[in-house]
Amino acid sequence: MSGWTGAADAGPGPYRWVVVGNGENRRVGLFVAAAEAAGVGTPRVVEWRDVLRDGGHEFAADEIVRLDSPGENAEVDRLLRGVDDPTRVEGSATWYARFLAAVGSLRGGVRLDDPADLAVLFDKRLCHARLDAAGVPVPPSPTSGDTPPVRGWDDVRAAMREHGMARVFVKPAHGSSASGVLAVESAISGRIRATTSVEAAPDGRLHNSLRVRRYTDEREIAGIVDALAVDGLHIERWLPKASAHGRSADLRVLVVAGRATHAVVRTSRFPMTNLHLGGARGDLASVVDAAGDRWRQALDICERAAACFPDTLCVGVDLLPAIGWRRFAVGEVNAFGDLLPRLTGLPGGPAEGLDTYAAQLAAVRSALLPAPSHPPQTRKDHAPF
Repeated sequence: MSGWTGAADAGPGPYRWVVVGNGENRRVGLFVAAAEAAGVGTPRVVEWRDVLRDGGHEFAADEIVRLDSPGENAEVDRLLRGVDDPTRVEGSATWYARFLAAVGSLRGGVRLDDPADLAVLFDKRLCHARLDAAGVPVPPSPTSGDTPPVRGWDDVRAAMREHGMARVFVKPAHGSSASGVLAVESAISGRIRATTSVEAAPDGRLHNSLRVRRYTDEREIAGIVDALAVDGLHIERWLPKASAHGRSADLRVLVVAGRATHAVVRTSRFPMTNLHLGGARGDLASVVDAAGDRWRQALDICERAAACFPDTLCVGVDLLPAIGWRRFAVGEVNAFGDLLPRLTGLPGGPAEGLDTYAAQLAAVRSALLPAPSHPPQTRKDHAPF
């Protein structure tokens, strides 16, 4: 399985670490703590708001540049999406265009996140098509790749009928964290139900909510979908998923430098298993037992998905297990899918005992430093490597 190729053009070092992120966010704090614990110094933090305001940033040739999520900062969100209320769902197409422009304005350094990969990772239609072309199992989709845009609810209903899909996920093409996602199911009688975290305000604006709700009035569902369609939509067949302790379950698997390093089971009584929407971590050992000899196959699928993005060090793969844990499909590939606090690497794997950030630090160090020809001396400082 091929891994991260970003070290191919790097010089011999030593290197200093830089993280582009929102400095107050726990993501950045956890990575900085991991870097200090690994003895590679304190990373320089470049704020997303400064990148957006200044029109870019220049990095030195000896700086390793790691991008982190621009989320959870109201000012950055306003600069990217053009809306003043961070709870709003709309604006994801504007976010996508401005985020890619910001990534493209970063110059120099040794990059861990490839701009071309990010353009695909943050468009669910393009990502689905790339995975499908590589033979990675994915849910059937009528919107995969460069297909005519979904203009609204009428197009969704037509696609469901044409492709024989009674249950589908309707997703904003550039969304994340289940923002704007609807799990839509139709009955033989023609009645429609949608499960989503979207809250429709009386003025028609859409807001993210931490409470999952169900809509049964097709006019309300149509209004939500029509509003979301402006930013682009992706439709996938809703595959029946395996259960764990009576709850729907899936997996987030982290792949670092081509190897599956961490896995967490996510369970929920709703179709969306995101932890911030009431999902809970399940017992991985019981899942491994249930999958049996198919567990290695599940990890292989995640590694194959990550191999579709060879110039990006780390991705989080959302793996959908079929009922009985015998088959698997990839639902999402996430560029910033490594926020898994207190989770250590899979037993026997390359990151055993390491958290997600320490695993990335170790993988980069291994890729950039030649193997020692003699036993290394113990380091007594925290100088850059």
